[in-house]
Amino acid sequence: MLSSASFTLTKIKLQALNITDVSLAVIGHYGKAVTDLSLISLPNVSEKGFWVMGNGHGLQKLKSFAVTSCRGVTDLGLEAVGKGCPNLKQLCLHKCAFLSDKGLVSFAKTASSLESLQLEECHRITQFGFFGSLLNCGAKLKAISLVNCYGIKDLNLGLPSILPCKSLRSLSIRNCPGFGDASLAALGKLCPQLQHVELSGLHGISDAGFLPLLETREAGLVKVNLSGCVNLSDKAVCIMADLHGWTLEMLNLERCKISDASLVAIAKNCQLLSDLDVSKCAITDSGIAALARSNQIKLQILSMSGCSKVSDKSMPSLRKLGQTLLGLNLQKCKAISSSTVDLLVEQLWRCDILF
Repeated sequence: MLSSASFTLTKIKLQALNITDVSLAVIGHYGKAVTDLSLISLPNVSEKGFWVMGNGHGLQKLKSFAVTSCRGVTDLGLEAVGKGCPNLKQLCLHKCAFLSDKGLVSFAKTASSLESLQLEECHRITQFGFFGSLLNCGAKLKAISLVNCYGIKDLNLGLPSILPCKSLRSLSIRNCPGFGDASLAALGKLCPQLQHVELSGLHGISDAGFLPLLETREAGLVKVNLSGCVNLSDKAVCIMADLHGWTLEMLNLERCKISDASLVAIAKNCQLLSDLDVSKCAITDSGIAALARSNQIKLQILSMSGCSKVSDKSMPSLRKLGQTLLGLNLQKCKAISSSTVDLLVEQLWRCDILF
């Protein structure tokens, strides 16, 4: 089928099939028009299949490659794909148990067109592979994502004096328990042009690691998600608001160790902020009042779920903020009565209120 449609078939997805290495060899030889390839749960495809596919030199137009739960993705197999797909822009690897740092770095050295790299549940990847891929990827890499990778340990690598990765704009590290301050500080030096930063569920991150990331920016941060970073405090948020308030549009501080002081700094500095999440934080009515008093902030989304210290006294402040709000999350705010919520629903008719 593929050989007869080799000049017209552009997207291929193979999932939970009993195909063998032969099928990947055919794709590698005849997939001349293929731009998107997704391989999911192919238990009978081995390292040889990926190696032959990469060396078939037929995937010259491949731009997006996603692999999930395929044991054939080894160091040798991935390196062959990198060499055989010179126009590859996006790589997503999920549950690739046999891929190690060596294979990831070797791939990075050959994938000169790569713009986006996503790794999820690849537990043999350590900080050496992560930083090695950043150092060796071409000048086009814009986004990197690391999710649930338990091989990452927070070591001070002592990176040599090298040219920074100025192309990288987006960094996402989620639920990697070993990722901490040393790694984050190194990233700050290596990637000075970051604009979108997601560091969620990282208990090893504190102000000590986050502040160097803030202070080494050459461009202002636009979107920042720090949800679940329970050791980040007012100090980090206040400095972020001061240094990056002029560009910040989205900020998620759910479960961070912050107080009203952070909201005061946000109200003072973040005039472009449209989306703010302070759910499960120790903020009070005073913090909400500080937001309401600001004449420059125009929030569209405010999430304060689980903020038990915010009470009915915030009614006037929420009403004022409601002049621009399109979404308001008041779920599990136990000190806000149902009658107050009813009044807000009635008066803020443009706003979608969760309670």
